Amino acid sequence: MPDAPLTIRAETPADHNAVHALNLAAFDGDLGLPDLVQSLRDVQAPMPTISLVATYGDDPPVGHVMLSHAWLDGPARLIDVMVLSPLAVDPPHQRRGIGTALIKAAIAAADTQGAPFVILEGSPNYYGARGFEPAIPLGIRRPSLRIPERAFQIARLSTYDPAMTGTFVYKDVHWRGGVGLYR
Repeated sequence: MPDAPLTIRAETPADHNAVHALNLAAFDGDLGLPDLVQSLRDVQAPMPTISLVATYGDDPPVGHVMLSHAWLDGPARLIDVMVLSPLAVDPPHQRRGIGTALIKAAIAAADTQGAPFVILEGSPNYYGARGFEPAIPLGIRRPSLRIPERAFQIARLSTYDPAMTGTFVYKDVHWRGGVGLYR
């Protein structure tokens, strides 16, 4: 365990190479996620992309989480929402609470931006213990039938309204980056 306390902070350009390597390590060398991260950094959207890193002092990042803009296609209008993807923790640092700390900080940041909720595709066991719940019972439909119902989850934030129902819509950059292909 490093001597310095864990810090969650905004990613800076100086972190980009380390975050790329971190995502490669966490996703077994799959270039799709690091490429998605780079693409999301450049997207202009009503809600700016949030990219956070976990560090011990001045050491390189050991964890990374990204939130980006998407929509809920509701009955009356499109609603701006956020997507959590990816979440990566360097394999030697996993199971130490780093992912949990990143998720907590990401949810707080999305709430500060006024997002009504955060959507993700992922393990219900892992994310369910960190504030996420199934989205379908709340009237939010998956953007693809390839996404298992159990993996499609939501964290409701302070501006959430139960009348917010409809179909979740990813941006094109998400589809190109492999989001929507939960395995």
